[in-house]
Amino acid sequence: MFYKRCTRCVMDTTDPEITFDAYGICSHCQKFEEVTRKHLYKSGESEQSWVTHLEEIKAAGKGQEYDCIIGLSGGVDSSYLAIKAHTWGLRPLVMHVDAGWNSELAVANIEAIIKYCNYDLHTFVVDWEDMRDLQLAYLRAAVSNQDVPQDHAFFAGLYHFATRNNIRYVLSGGNLATESIFPASWHGTAMDAINLKAIHKKYGDRKFRNYQTISFFEYYFWYPIVKKMRVLRPLNFMDYNKAGALAELERTIGYKPYPRKHGESIFTKWFQNYYLPEKFNIDKRLPHLSSLIVSGQMTREEALHKLEEPLYDPIELEVDISYLCKKLRISRQEFDEFISAELHEYSDFPNWDGRYQLIRNIKKMILRFTGKNIRVSY
Repeated sequence: MFYKRCTRCVMDTTDPEITFDAYGICSHCQKFEEVTRKHLYKSGESEQSWVTHLEEIKAAGKGQEYDCIIGLSGGVDSSYLAIKAHTWGLRPLVMHVDAGWNSELAVANIEAIIKYCNYDLHTFVVDWEDMRDLQLAYLRAAVSNQDVPQDHAFFAGLYHFATRNNIRYVLSGGNLATESIFPASWHGTAMDAINLKAIHKKYGDRKFRNYQTISFFEYYFWYPIVKKMRVLRPLNFMDYNKAGALAELERTIGYKPYPRKHGESIFTKWFQNYYLPEKFNIDKRLPHLSSLIVSGQMTREEALHKLEEPLYDPIELEVDISYLCKKLRISRQEFDEFISAELHEYSDFPNWDGRYQLIRNIKKMILRFTGKNIRVSY
């Protein structure tokens, strides 16, 4: 099948909502220039803004053991953020959520960071029977984002733990330089506990024992408004370059890069490099490489060359599938049935999209009558 590709980035019509102008430039690039670029790093201005944020973080944490919390996965972005927080003189409580799929390399990288920075690390181990049942429910549901069980556990654990420890500032490794492009049509948000519970109710085999969720009310009202929690993305306040960050991590702490993106999680590696392309014709390299192109970190030619590389080595894939089947306690036949099952959209199940749209409408009304813009993240 022929897929039309953007003449500037590498996004193509595997995103069903993509459009192109007369020059063949896609809607993602157009949105980046019209909206996103305004929020990218600006020399001098961004650094000064971050200095102000640092003062606020340190003032809020004065007299407490920690002044912020960082979720550490072992990936480049969160790892780089962790060592930068050390140079800024922050006192973060570092939290890692172990959902059962950590690679040995990820564990080694996390240990190296903690040792170098002399941080306190709190590892929250998700109840494996809860996680297993939820991940099997998602596989039976045949929705695209199979990482929701891990991602939701990570953020729910992080937010709840921050609140219990009276920490107002959450530092995230999310950034516009490498994550500015992503098709909304590919899947919904991992924060949607309504959707998660609906999928689990229909396809799960048991009730949750210890799995934590974060509700719509908590995420949009309780934490940001009542508890005054703020999520900051420090990498947006610097001239963040992923290759440069990796080089600094290697030089500073002996960080070992992963052969594939998201190699810190065996499940995520399999899900992104096999499940999505095989079942949904979704290649997550497209938005990742396109983000690097529009932020000036890679040329289009380099990205096209990257796309020619195979997503998986066949032998490595078989090893990972065998491991996945063993850990989930399913047969290879059951695995194959998951891959061939009829597709579903997340929106085929109850979700919080209607509530989110209501918040957006309220935001527009407030902006119209007061001139104040309230940010609503998704």
